[in-house]
Amino acid sequence: MKKIRFTFLFVIAALAISAVLVFVSGRWYLSQPIQGESATPLLLDFRGGESARTVTAKVTEHFQGGHPLVSYRISQVFADIDHLQAGLYEIDGQQSWFDIWKMLSQGREKTFTVTLVEGLTFNQWLAQLKEQPYLVSKSSELSDSELKQTLGIKEPAIEGVLLPETYSYRAYTTDISILKQAYLSMQTVLSEAWQQRSDRCPVGSPYELLILASIIEKETGLADERPMVASVFANRLEIGMRLQSDPTTIYGIEDFDGNLTRAHLREKTAYNTYRINGLPPTPIAMPGKASIEAAANPVRSPYYYFVADKSGGHVFSETLEEHQQAVRRYQLNQE
Repeated sequence: MKKIRFTFLFVIAALAISAVLVFVSGRWYLSQPIQGESATPLLLDFRGGESARTVTAKVTEHFQGGHPLVSYRISQVFADIDHLQAGLYEIDGQQSWFDIWKMLSQGREKTFTVTLVEGLTFNQWLAQLKEQPYLVSKSSELSDSELKQTLGIKEPAIEGVLLPETYSYRAYTTDISILKQAYLSMQTVLSEAWQQRSDRCPVGSPYELLILASIIEKETGLADERPMVASVFANRLEIGMRLQSDPTTIYGIEDFDGNLTRAHLREKTAYNTYRINGLPPTPIAMPGKASIEAAANPVRSPYYYFVADKSGGHVFSETLEEHQQAVRRYQLNQE
């Protein structure tokens, strides 16, 4: 009888020890970095309807480490694999299976960013968005009027009403989603700038502020010059002098080849500010926040002219005679 009891206790103890070893070994296995031979991260595209077994198969195949069925069976016992969320996930060899299952359960998808740069046109932005990875292009399926309606744009044109900024998105987001963010962000920035404009602001509406800001954006890439460029245009608008801005004229030229000629300057278009009074009808590019603030708060200056110098900046002049001298020196190389 004692021998039977001893055998029974021995078996129970052995089973308990085995269970502990299995438990410890299983959790140890799932807590180790996957590592493997591949150092390249895996972009795991986990779709709705797929199972955790699909994950173990793709991960082990990519990293060439472990066995997919073993990893799956151990995960069934020791990890939460029943609440995985669809999405695109980035997995590297330093993550463990516990890390992977937690990431998928919490839906911590990989995020991408796109920087939409000030000074570019809307069409240039669309071309850039088309090249973004895992971003679905839907805007190309809509006409301009349909796209304006979809984005909720009330202004006459899309040009200039979207804020240059870096935007984040997840896989299979549409470009329309980003454009909506850009429009709403611009509305916030524009509203603040309009409310804080100075008495030197030469325009009569927030939309006109965007138009002027877009011209400033195209005229100079130097942050400290923007308020001074704004002052030149404010001075001109104040006395009814034409803006005579090359970038506005270029914007109105279809299929511009990079060579601005005298014939271009003589041609009367809606955007040729050598031939029209005041502002063009729409912005000519996407203005950044700094240019909008400069347009709303031009510095006081005596200048009515400026010309590009040889260092990337501009030389400002009070009179036409001074301006012509600067042109001869910096543009015609006539000292």
